[in-house]
Amino acid sequence: MRDGLTITDGATLYLDLMKRILTNVIYQDPPQAVFWYPDRTYNGDRRATGRDWPSVAHTMVGLERLHNVQHCVEDVIAGGVPGDLIETGVWRGGVCIFLRALLAAHGVTDRTVWVADSFEGIPDSTEGDPRDQLIALDRFNDVLAVPLEEVQENFRRYGLLDEQVRFLPGWFSDTLPAAPIERLAVLRLDGDLYGSTMDALTNLYPKVSVGGYVIIDDYIIKACREAVHEYRDRAGIHDEIVTIDECGVYWQRTA
Repeated sequence: MRDGLTITDGATLYLDLMKRILTNVIYQDPPQAVFWYPDRTYNGDRRATGRDWPSVAHTMVGLERLHNVQHCVEDVIAGGVPGDLIETGVWRGGVCIFLRALLAAHGVTDRTVWVADSFEGIPDSTEGDPRDQLIALDRFNDVLAVPLEEVQENFRRYGLLDEQVRFLPGWFSDTLPAAPIERLAVLRLDGDLYGSTMDALTNLYPKVSVGGYVIIDDYIIKACREAVHEYRDRAGIHDEIVTIDECGVYWQRTA
């Protein structure tokens, strides 16, 4: 305490600033115009809850879901839950950059951040599950397709591209079954689709340690939500699903 002010430790200040920069609530870039929200005026509430597609910011998940990522990662670090961290579906890489920042802030050198994405956008909806054909997100690939080199450059700009970051480029159905991952402490899914969600859960959930977390960014999307519940039913998962915001949920693996 100094002059009535609480002095926050440097790691907390760093991580708070990272969240503000990654979502760009500082310079407040206008959102991309999409048919469900054509207004390109910056709106702080929409940005905070991840309900716009930023034109410049490195993540579209918003502050609330980044707070959740921080909670989950700091809990597994504090609890000694073994395993790496992964996001499946990374866009410009913002969440994965934050995962790496969390490890750096806490001095963790024995965990890897896995960055899994096609780096070509959403798969061709005409060849996917009928539920994915209904939403046809591949029509937005002019925005959603971010090349691997661009994501790597984004890591580099934060000074966070190093040997603790590994990339899994390609379609999930091809890369995740053979991914050289032994254990996971945090599994974050942001693949939007039924097929992408099912691929990630089928191949990666068995690697999640007890005490680890599963985060579903796109639970608001019916196709994604159905994949989550079908997999949970098949695998006999009864862990409580906790709401993050109007879009995302998570649960902690207990068995």
